[in-house]
Amino acid sequence: MKKLSLTLLTCLLFLSPNVVLSETMKDLVKRDGLYYKKFSDVPFSGVTTGNEQRTFKNGVKDGAYIRYYDNGQVWFKGNHKNGNKEGEWVQTIFLGERKIVDGTWGFEKGNYKNGKKEGVWVNHNLEGQLISKDNFKNGKKISD
Repeated sequence: MKKLSLTLLTCLLFLSPNVVLSETMKDLVKRDGLYYKKFSDVPFSGVTTGNEQRTFKNGVKDGAYIRYYDNGQVWFKGNHKNGNKEGEWVQTIFLGERKIVDGTWGFEKGNYKNGKKEGVWVNHNLEGQLISKDNFKNGKKISD
């Protein structure tokens, strides 16, 4: 009886359309501004795994986001709300990843509001020393 119950439960798990078993960003496609699993007409809801972990709700980025370098170090970390970057975001640069930035800075940190930079944004070099501090309002730099 236990074996039959376990088999039935397993079958239901795999047949349920709401169960996501480890989708990566490579498993999704973007159509008309929404993300879908490949070969699906239903907007994707769930969390992707792998180097780029995003949360989606009805095909829109919504929730935690973290992206890793191939070496496992955090590259980006932040949140989305209704498809826009929202709240604190951090981008880190490591010596082994100079292809992204010329290597003169180590991380950038600041806030987004409705997808636009807002408030103080700081850049630090690879040794952790502050190299710039800028203030943004509605995505536009208003002071150093």
